[in-house]
Amino acid sequence: MSQEQQLDCALDLMRRLPPQQIEKNLSDLIDLVPELCEDLLSSVDQPLKIARDKETGKDYLLCDYNRDGDSYRSPWSNKYDPQLPDGAVPSDRLRKLEIRANDVFDTYRELYFESGVCSVYLWDLDHGFAGVVLIKKAGDTDKIKGCWDSIHVIEVQEKAQGRSAHYKLTSTVMLWLQTIKAGSGTMNLGGSLTRQTEADHNVSDANPHIANFGKMIEEMENKIRSTLNEIYFGKTKDIVNDLRSVGDLNMKAKQQMLATELNRKLQDRD
Repeated sequence: MSQEQQLDCALDLMRRLPPQQIEKNLSDLIDLVPELCEDLLSSVDQPLKIARDKETGKDYLLCDYNRDGDSYRSPWSNKYDPQLPDGAVPSDRLRKLEIRANDVFDTYRELYFESGVCSVYLWDLDHGFAGVVLIKKAGDTDKIKGCWDSIHVIEVQEKAQGRSAHYKLTSTVMLWLQTIKAGSGTMNLGGSLTRQTEADHNVSDANPHIANFGKMIEEMENKIRSTLNEIYFGKTKDIVNDLRSVGDLNMKAKQQMLATELNRKLQDRD
């Protein structure tokens, strides 16, 4: 089997394993096929981790997009922890946009998720810029545990002297839930979805970049949320309902016998 085929199989396997165990499963795969280490680390999205900005006291999310070496840049203070004097930072123009984007998406997080952590990181490109919007919401009670991780990577190609732009959005959502009840025991439910979309928008004071890609992210999250609800919750409910009878079994058997008898009589008439 070629290395490319091995990578395809490994990625296909990762898509089918529980998202709450991604780190362990990824480590096991790398131990099994060490030559795929770099490709797997760059291709598999991992659950987001939280750190606290020592200067501002605010939480922020860690990912490859704000990492330089072993240090991570905070979107609040624009400083690396551990300290990294020559770490990569956005240009002054983009830094102002990054600060505004963090404020806007923090409000978005509050409206949609009520709690959790959100971080936005931007970096310069030759003909525009790119960025990532990260949202993490975790819950942990006696009866239910779960986590929502969404990673939205946006690439912006500015054109026509900055009056319009082409936006390419790649969104990944990882969701898992665990319920613990005395009557039904422990149930684990989880999965991930990745979707892409592209669009062209005008750029002006009335339609800034944040508003343009913000609408795309909002629409994409709503679509993914709806799909997750239909696939993971809807299908699970259907399966459970098929496996478990909520009605009286004797009554169900009588109904089945009546249907069989009616069908036989109809056939006799023909």
